[in-house]
Amino acid sequence: MLDMRRMQILRAVVTSGSVTAAARNLGYTPSAVSQQMAALEKEAGIALLERNGRGVRPTDAGRVLTEYATLIGRHAAEAETALAELRAGRKGRVSMRYFATAGAPLVAPALAALRHEQPGVQVELKLYEPDDPVTEVKARRADVALVVGPRDRAEEDGIRYVHLLDDRYRAVLPRGHRLAERAVLEMTDLAEEAWVAGETPGPCLDPVLDACAAAGFTPDFVVESGDYATAQGFVAAGLGITLIPELGLAAGHRPDVVVREVRGPEPVRAIHAAVRAGSPVQPALRGLLEALRVAAGSGGAPREETSP
Repeated sequence: MLDMRRMQILRAVVTSGSVTAAARNLGYTPSAVSQQMAALEKEAGIALLERNGRGVRPTDAGRVLTEYATLIGRHAAEAETALAELRAGRKGRVSMRYFATAGAPLVAPALAALRHEQPGVQVELKLYEPDDPVTEVKARRADVALVVGPRDRAEEDGIRYVHLLDDRYRAVLPRGHRLAERAVLEMTDLAEEAWVAGETPGPCLDPVLDACAAAGFTPDFVVESGDYATAQGFVAAGLGITLIPELGLAAGHRPDVVVREVRGPEPVRAIHAAVRAGSPVQPALRGLLEALRVAAGSGGAPREETSP
């Protein structure tokens, strides 16, 4: 196998026209350059240089090898530049899984900011509902996934959870509801109501159930919608009331429902970025996480309505 370093020395000898000149340019002794050329000719199995007056010139084999050495040097320089771009976070590729309600209010502004700061970074996005995206991160099919979980979620099974924001739930009532006049509701105010489930059982419904339990009751679900837009339709039709997180209301709400703050306790779901633990965070991924943090703290979720 040909030694790449010796090929670059051959290139220097051919370019400069003599062993002495090449040695001077490279900072070597002429003897060291001659030894390297002899070793390269042995590897190649053919003469690479021939005398030309006081200097040397390449044989046909030497000319071919010099051309390849030039190409290798060019590609090596390009590789070094590409690595420098990756180290600086100016280029790279990140794969992210996200859930629907995080798309417009959180993911979109984060990607816009990332594109402005690091335009060479490409982000592959996939909506994961209802699949579990953490398995994608574990299997290295994704670099990061947005998930819902407890506020102080600990590292587990090789996955680290980066807290992004606390998404507070708001009560959604029919516009003519008896409680619609109030700006703030207590959870106990909703104990006797019929309820619409805005989500299926899981981490998004758990904060609602926990808040109801803390207030001393179990909600009476009369219909399950599976998504927040449909839940608002059921509420508007007078089938019941529901709780929807602020991200789920980011696009606004129907004109025939009202949105109210709820407390005692206030249900909250925590949004995290799940990444692999135990390995260095690549600059492109670090930039995306920072953009998500900024977007999460920018107040993009809607404020509750305070008038009927």
